[in-house]
Amino acid sequence: MDLQDFYFKLLLKTEPIIDDTTLRDGIQMPGLAAGPKDSAKIAQFLSEIGVERIELFHYQEPDKKAAKLIGDLHLNLRVAGWCRALKEDIDSAMACGFKEVGISHPVSDLHFKAKWPEKTKEQILANVVDVVEYAAKTCGLRTFVHGEDSTRADWNFEKRLINAVADAGAECYRICDTVGIGLSDLAAPLPNGVPAKVVAIKKETKIGAIEIHAHDDFGNAVENTMAAIRAASGVWDKVYASTTYLGIGERAGNAETEKVLLNLYLHYGIKKFEGKTQKLKQTADYIGKATGYVVPPNKAIVGDYGFAHESGIHTHGVLNDPWTYEPYPPELVGNTRRLTIGKQSGKGIIKHKITELAGNTPDDQTVAIVVERVKDMYANGRRASLKEEEFKKILRILKILPENNH
Repeated sequence: MDLQDFYFKLLLKTEPIIDDTTLRDGIQMPGLAAGPKDSAKIAQFLSEIGVERIELFHYQEPDKKAAKLIGDLHLNLRVAGWCRALKEDIDSAMACGFKEVGISHPVSDLHFKAKWPEKTKEQILANVVDVVEYAAKTCGLRTFVHGEDSTRADWNFEKRLINAVADAGAECYRICDTVGIGLSDLAAPLPNGVPAKVVAIKKETKIGAIEIHAHDDFGNAVENTMAAIRAASGVWDKVYASTTYLGIGERAGNAETEKVLLNLYLHYGIKKFEGKTQKLKQTADYIGKATGYVVPPNKAIVGDYGFAHESGIHTHGVLNDPWTYEPYPPELVGNTRRLTIGKQSGKGIIKHKITELAGNTPDDQTVAIVVERVKDMYANGRRASLKEEEFKKILRILKILPENNH
């Protein structure tokens, strides 16, 4: 069996582009931070896995240093400065050497009433248009507009805003599912039906490109991102997916870069990611260490236990044929198969581990003794899997391994 048997079956009639915001939205997650050198290294990793655009902050001195270091690397990706709808933010982005910006601004009545109760919608719209025009036409920057809280916005106003910013020079509009209430269902209506919004923006506005930025409050960020990409197929020439590595970000975080990328590669055959997925795990490990984020061991694709097998049924299957309990080889994403010993382990895995460590196949009686010893440990309250050194210690005590085997 190989990957071709189950993958690369679907086609997209649009070009998906990953626009990673780990170094902007990602590090807004409480307790996380990344220094300038680490930020530059993260950007390099993102470039190597096939990310084509990244987004940065540029207000504090460390952010400015990071932007400079990233610029000096001349990576094969576009770098954008994240801005509010303020001309001074555009000036700051220009000073950092960015060639493009993303201008973020609310589009829902809920936000307008909470943030600017004294302003009319016309005043709010006029300010956004003025700043977009300044960025795109006066400063010559490639300009994206981020419609914050798009999935709770009044469509009649939102489409007016999209057309107005398109006229002002914006090239792309970002649907921001700010509180994660977007729905992937094709039957879901506006404002929070993600496919409906992707199609409506094409039909009823003149903006040149579309982007999806999904939050994970319902656990649907990847689903909604993929739904937007599917909805763009045959409708838009290209679609941007705004994601963060490991899904880090505000509250419940965002759609994971690595999940969207692997879905696009394996399920939709997006060939530009071929040969790049092998760095997904390494990228995750580096970002975890650099930012202080603890990667959950069972995290899909990049977690340490992503390909760990412990129960008797699973280890027996994997020892005979890894495809029984693995959807693709761990090497495809730079991960490693782990066969661990624990409460659910059976004779098969224990025999395999003894053979691996001792260099010869044990007889059934030896295996039974080791199985009994392991079961006793768990009967006495042990919960965690055995580390390899702990298992070796059991084998040394039982004279299966020599004392000097470390």
